[in-house]
Amino acid sequence: MPKRSSNVSSLSPEYALLGFLAKQPAHGYDLHQRLQAELGQVWHIPQSQLYNLLKRLEKQGDIAASVVEQHGLPDRRIYQLTEQGRKRFARWMETPSGSSVRAIRVEFLTRLYFAQQEDPEWAASLILGQMVETQRGMSQLHRKLDNLPTEQIINRLGVELRVRQLASVLEWLEECRIILGDA
Repeated sequence: MPKRSSNVSSLSPEYALLGFLAKQPAHGYDLHQRLQAELGQVWHIPQSQLYNLLKRLEKQGDIAASVVEQHGLPDRRIYQLTEQGRKRFARWMETPSGSSVRAIRVEFLTRLYFAQQEDPEWAASLILGQMVETQRGMSQLHRKLDNLPTEQIINRLGVELRVRQLASVLEWLEECRIILGDA
């Protein structure tokens, strides 16, 4: 499994920013508008947070900025992906999202968005891989449930809830496969 940056969760919107910049350079306002328009139901971040993420990505060497002067307006910073950033984004795209509902809702959907834009077959492969990962997570939860004493009612209910959530996610993934297969 690829090593993750120690200071950033894979559930960070910075991977969406790297993905947008993998397509073309952009300035912060355009990135924020694009994030809202194309992934607004997945990521909800204020513009100020986006600029903080861009600063961090630049400091880490994942993106580089050039300054464009504008007459009568403040200078504009145009960001582009570095080779390091391109490799980091590619590694993230290849890493499974795990079997937590939040990771699937945020991380997997972001990966699916970029994979679908690149190649519908890649998107289909991602969906199938996520289905396998989700089934693996459900199996682990079933084993956990089997090992919980029956008198631990609340713990058992908690695990049962997670199993049902993942069962629902599996149904949703099947719908994704059908919808994107027809797209």
